[in-house]
Amino acid sequence: QVQLVESGGGSVQAGGSLRLSCAASGRTHSRDAMGWFRQAPGKEREFVAAVGWIFGTTFYADSVKGRFTISRDNAKDTLYLQMNALRPKDTAVYYCANGPIPAREAKTYNYWGQGTQVTVSS
Repeated sequence: QVQLVESGGGSVQAGGSLRLSCAASGRTHSRDAMGWFRQAPGKEREFVAAVGWIFGTTFYADSVKGRFTISRDNAKDTLYLQMNALRPKDTAVYYCANGPIPAREAKTYNYWGQGTQVTVSS
């Protein structure tokens, strides 16, 4: 079992920045892939970003590319999402996830955190 706890959410005005963290514990492994997803009210959960362990390969949803940066600190078992130039459309609950490979599909991931709310006002 892997436990994931997100933090760092909050309210910010458009154009502002937030940094989300996801602390992992339990049977974690540096070879795990990690990802961020988000879900806005009335919408399906959508992929945001993911990072693999080989070469730290990262990839992003087109909607956040150039504004968000995913990173991981394996020594601390912590995943990060630096979010800059935030927009009202970024408002959602953000979830981190752990799985065997980095992927855009939520079903690929085995473990999920409880989520942290991000609200961007115009």
